[in-house]
Amino acid sequence: MEETQIPITGLEELESHLKHIIDEPDTPLNANLFDEVELQLTGIYTLSQGSAPMLIKSYTLSTGPDIIACGSDPPISNSNIPPLIPRLLPNVTQILLTYDKDPAILASLSIKLLRPVQFTQALTLASEDALVQALRSHAPSANILGITVLEKASRSPGDTAILSIMKGVVQSYVRIWLSTPHVEVGEKATKVLGDLLEVDCDKRSSAGIDTRMSGIQLAGTPPGQGLLWRRIFQDRDIYGLIFSLCSFKTVGTEEDQLDERQKSLAQGRLLRILPRLAALDFHTVTHTQFPEMEAQYGLQDGDHGLLFFAMVDMVDKQDILMHLNLIDIFIELLGNMSMIEVTQTTLEYLATLTKKVAGSDGALYQSLEAISVSPDAPPDLVELLVKLSRYQ
Repeated sequence: MEETQIPITGLEELESHLKHIIDEPDTPLNANLFDEVELQLTGIYTLSQGSAPMLIKSYTLSTGPDIIACGSDPPISNSNIPPLIPRLLPNVTQILLTYDKDPAILASLSIKLLRPVQFTQALTLASEDALVQALRSHAPSANILGITVLEKASRSPGDTAILSIMKGVVQSYVRIWLSTPHVEVGEKATKVLGDLLEVDCDKRSSAGIDTRMSGIQLAGTPPGQGLLWRRIFQDRDIYGLIFSLCSFKTVGTEEDQLDERQKSLAQGRLLRILPRLAALDFHTVTHTQFPEMEAQYGLQDGDHGLLFFAMVDMVDKQDILMHLNLIDIFIELLGNMSMIEVTQTTLEYLATLTKKVAGSDGALYQSLEAISVSPDAPPDLVELLVKLSRYQ
């Protein structure tokens, strides 16, 4: 029996409203029109032909007196969205480019419409300049929209390779990731960046990544080309931006500087992603192409890499919350590394790093000591700690 889509109430009215805004930019958004259409995109059903569907509150769908489906989480069918993309998204995109008020309503609808769109298709709707504009916006909804578009590149290594060519977009992404004061933007940017680098990692197959690790889901799949890794870690501007935004040597209000409060948020985001990246490509996060630049941020001869900077030099341990965060992240780092195959060189580096960090941090030393004798500690982590202790 054929299925038919439920007609979307208010669609024509919304189309007309969008065109009117383009012609008359000062026209206020009709939030009710957007909400009406978006609600139906969130809970679209297909019913047998001949039914008389009605969408009512609490996502309860009924045909006359008989309830067909109900629940708090309605099924979502992306097949209902593609026909709406050419009708709505070009106009919404055009409005967003010049809209000078809070674009939350426009961004929310755009995200729903973009759901089934591939990354390369999204690039035909949003240029690099438009993505940079969204990422640089002071409105968190615009930031989330830009991040959502880039998130699509995490679906395949080919897409991350395309993203790596877009230096301005990647640089703007790194900046908003570390500098945004909005928690929801920072959290999404952290997760998406990890996903992108995981897909792009060209050492994944040889690193012995274990799927037990949270967030590492691509074991056994073809590795990426490593182009996005190189864009971030081998591009002086982008790599230097990370240090500038996270180092306390650059506290301030000038471009690519942050005040102390925001600096702590940036440091927390960098710390949060490093255990995942270290398990993917330990060599890249522990080496550098720019030793002279790192020296400007306090790294001494022989001490190189983003991991060393973050674990040893970056955090002010007088800040109790950041100190506790550092301890948790360092333990997470060792936990992640304990679940993959590590070379002798990596083991020696971890031993040196652990001695350096824990040797000057009594709280961390006690935490590691407690883990090593705890019957509830993960066996792999305990085994790694035993190996590291032999280098002390």
